[in-house]
Amino acid sequence: MIAKQALLLAAALPLLAQSVPNVVSPEVLPDHRVTLRIAAPKANDVTLTADWTAAAEKLTKDDKGVWSITVGPLPPSSYIYSFTVDGVIMADPVNPRIKLRARGSGSLFEIPADQPEMWQPRNVPHGKVEINWQRSAVLKDETRWFWVYTPPGYDKETARRYPVLYLLHGSNDTAAGWITAGTANFIFDNMIAEKKAVPLIVVMPFGHAVPFSAGRGAPGTESNTILFERYLLNDVIPTVEASYRTLAGPNARAIAGNSMGGEQALVIGFGHPELFRSIGALSPAMPRELAERWATALADPKATNASLKALWIACGRQDPQHLSASRRIAATLEEKGIKHVYWETEGAHNYAIWQRQMVEFLPLLFQGAK
Repeated sequence: MIAKQALLLAAALPLLAQSVPNVVSPEVLPDHRVTLRIAAPKANDVTLTADWTAAAEKLTKDDKGVWSITVGPLPPSSYIYSFTVDGVIMADPVNPRIKLRARGSGSLFEIPADQPEMWQPRNVPHGKVEINWQRSAVLKDETRWFWVYTPPGYDKETARRYPVLYLLHGSNDTAAGWITAGTANFIFDNMIAEKKAVPLIVVMPFGHAVPFSAGRGAPGTESNTILFERYLLNDVIPTVEASYRTLAGPNARAIAGNSMGGEQALVIGFGHPELFRSIGALSPAMPRELAERWATALADPKATNASLKALWIACGRQDPQHLSASRRIAATLEEKGIKHVYWETEGAHNYAIWQRQMVEFLPLLFQGAK
């Protein structure tokens, strides 16, 4: 019986192969346009959702049941997208590069630059990226991961200690985002090799202390930012400083993040000058705890300016929601006399701009830290 079933399956395979189109997706074209495809012969409607545009775009269907769309040209970078097939959101089924999210997943592709950019691998010494698992006392013994970049030479220079950047991700992202989508490890490698950044350790924790499906926190409970703050300060930082060769003191610690992570960096950084002397907010969401947590810093700008080594905010002009928040934050700092850098440029709410922002921010950190 089994042999007969095997023979029937073998006979059917050629027919199955003929019925499934040989789909190529994504197809990156020489002019920096990209064609995306999905085989869905029975679908009635297929749309594309992508991080370079705010609106969903419709795909067109050919006579073989393959839906496609060509987008761009796009600037060199990494991009995230997904399909919606008759109301069902899904990653590209033939693209092996998956972008994990706190809820759901998407797909990734890269537009290469003619000459390697800072976010692309170059022929330089590379650091390491490690995944650390930790049971969080703050989060009811939940086991969580945080990712850590150590610079080239870390394993060999065993007497050397390093400053630490705590790098936070955006809403519905994960601790892996800055590496898998932002290729931040190559930015660190390349900038250290060019002596545009000091060798450093970078810690990337998971920023959703409240489950993503619960939003920023139920009424009457701690907000995600405040609960994450306790997790970072009481679980992550002590573990990092016990496990890695870190320099001590606030001059050797920085905190930065994109989107939700930018909001968290501002709240936590301003709330704890005894821990952090450098803060970076990349396309930040507006901190909900702004007035309360910044009150002391804004009331005494002279002391705040003496304490902070770097305060850096940036946003893209094609990011209406976060551009408004970034301008309001910068205006508040300007009004109160708090020294800062505000960098506004063309760009949307995606890793294409956050990679560029990181290249601008990183040289400001840890100059002279010992």
